[in-house]
Amino acid sequence: MASKRVGCLAEAMASLRLAAQVQLLIGKPFVRSMATEAHTRETVRPGPGSDTQSILQSWNPGNSEPSRFPVDRPRLTCRQVSTVPLTIHSFPSLEPVSLEQWSVQHLHLPMRRDLLHHAVVFEGDSTRQGTASSKTRFDVHGSHRKIRPQKGSGRARLGTKQSPVLRGGGKTFGPHPRDFSSRLNRKVYDKAWRTALSYRYRRGELLVCEDGMELAVPTDFDMVADKYLKDGLRESYLQKYMEAVLRTLGLGRAGGRTLFVTGDGSHRLRDAMQQVPWDGRALNLEDVDIKDLLETGKVILERSTLREMMERHQSDLVNRVCVGGVSLGEGKP
Repeated sequence: MASKRVGCLAEAMASLRLAAQVQLLIGKPFVRSMATEAHTRETVRPGPGSDTQSILQSWNPGNSEPSRFPVDRPRLTCRQVSTVPLTIHSFPSLEPVSLEQWSVQHLHLPMRRDLLHHAVVFEGDSTRQGTASSKTRFDVHGSHRKIRPQKGSGRARLGTKQSPVLRGGGKTFGPHPRDFSSRLNRKVYDKAWRTALSYRYRRGELLVCEDGMELAVPTDFDMVADKYLKDGLRESYLQKYMEAVLRTLGLGRAGGRTLFVTGDGSHRLRDAMQQVPWDGRALNLEDVDIKDLLETGKVILERSTLREMMERHQSDLVNRVCVGGVSLGEGKP
């Protein structure tokens, strides 16, 4: 009986092992742990000689055959530009004479409306006189006695004749001399100068001429102007002559007025432009501000004048090194 029971137990254990192996084979592709990835297919890596399709070819189904020869494609490189060309013209023909290279920090700055606004307001505040003055009741001349008694006359009460309610009296809260000038960082103002010139340069409205820009008039005019041209004849001739010159060059009122910026000379050019204020004006470098550079249609200036502008307004480009309160010189970046 004991041997029979042991044999039955062995047969039962063998059947259980067989059932467990069958269940393991059936459930093996579908059973995985929580930390591993399920792989239901066997991944086959292509060999070096196999015909595969690249990503670019998959985007273009019409060209499924792989390329056997490598294609050299040009590489696009972005080189930082440090200079811009500037054409120098002759005056008054405005014909190109030479080509120069100027720094982008001088003539190709991006547009900054905020800097230009601050600079124009700063210049406008500096030009206000602020001389308006009025007298208070204590500044008006006269006696400070009471005009009539307080009671008994049947009329309104009055004090002194300096009262603001009376004619000739003082002014209440009247204006007094004051300074309207505001403050602006010098580096901001200098950058606004170059921004205005860069704006004109990008639009093609900045013309630079050779030094010694002067209006050429006929020789006969120089001979008879001072002696015989009286009673406004000289001014009338300069007006008509300047209008003809501007019309020939396409400048003046038709192009939105023109600003001429010259050096110490060019007296005849300034005299002629004073006769045609509707066509523009001519100014010295000391009289020019940022608003003048922006309000006219075109700006014509001498090369030396432009160079002096840059030397005066480049404080934000110059590094001043001081050690122990002693300046070691100025170095440009």
